[in-house]
Amino acid sequence: MQRHGKISSTDPSGTVRLHAVARWCAENGWPVHPLAPGRKTPAANCPECTEGRHSGQDCPCWTAGRWCHGFRAATTDPARIDAWWQEAPGMGVGVACGPARLLVIDVDAHCAEVPDRSRLLPGIPIHEKVNLAGLASGFDTLALLAAFRRQPNPAEDEQTLRVRTPSGGLHIWYKIPHGQVRYRSSTGSSSKVALAWQVDIRAENGYIVAPLNRTPAGTYHRVGPAKLPGPLPDWLAQELQRTGHALTPPTQAPVRPAPRTYVPRSPAKAHKLLGPLLAEVAACAATPHGASFTEKLNRAAYTAGGLTAAGHLPEKQARELLEEAAHSARPHQPQRNRTIIESALAAGATRPLHPQGRP
Repeated sequence: MQRHGKISSTDPSGTVRLHAVARWCAENGWPVHPLAPGRKTPAANCPECTEGRHSGQDCPCWTAGRWCHGFRAATTDPARIDAWWQEAPGMGVGVACGPARLLVIDVDAHCAEVPDRSRLLPGIPIHEKVNLAGLASGFDTLALLAAFRRQPNPAEDEQTLRVRTPSGGLHIWYKIPHGQVRYRSSTGSSSKVALAWQVDIRAENGYIVAPLNRTPAGTYHRVGPAKLPGPLPDWLAQELQRTGHALTPPTQAPVRPAPRTYVPRSPAKAHKLLGPLLAEVAACAATPHGASFTEKLNRAAYTAGGLTAAGHLPEKQARELLEEAAHSARPHQPQRNRTIIESALAAGATRPLHPQGRP
């Protein structure tokens, strides 16, 4: 399909018409749905849907050409888009991320109390020696994640579409190549699935406000040279897999460093360091939900990867210990347990860990 990077239609005042925005999105293969005029929430349902006479899953309104139930009604049909915005020209434009195979990183800059450092990057322990003075928003935690992984900061990625929001946040648009996994949406404040504090993910079962939408607070403006989304970086895909955003298993196993020859050094000290982390994982058996199992297993596997890389623990033994602890807590999800373990082991192996700490 032809990819279009420019929205050209304007009204007599020179302002881009929202109908043109909707058509531009559809021409790029992104299903759209109306937003309430001047707002970033979906347009209201019809009276039948509002009064609860039928469920969203079985809604007959879509075949009748109505826009009920937000992103579930999204379409790329030009005739339907024309009819919607002719009926209500002031409606905004939302893009259904899942059907569009888009993943948008929504970076917030809200005034909020900064949580404990253990919740800033879920699953990644931040050493007390790391100075977090001045950290105040999702821009800071996303930069911290990128620095931790020694990768470019997505907020500064000029190879993909970025949109500044009226509240001072940033939408970073990425396309998910066909054949890759799909990802769940999340909020950065979630205690279950989150990439970073004040960093939301818009993907399956979610939508994003299209560029050039307007609210009383301002306009969603594109920043930087890129006019279209670039491919999702591999390292971000691995982070989303690690944090539980992936809805299907990856097509390939995570790339891991070449195994090192194990030279026994101080196994007793290694077990003393890893043992309490494994105990935290196993203790999750008493709490089926809300025990931060993923984060605890990730922390244990990341530590084990570092100990293995430093020669303090055999890789086979580390994996067996991790799988045993994970199975005792969550025996019904062996594949997910292995995915978390392999990803975190690989990440930890990039930073050798000695019982006295990393250099």
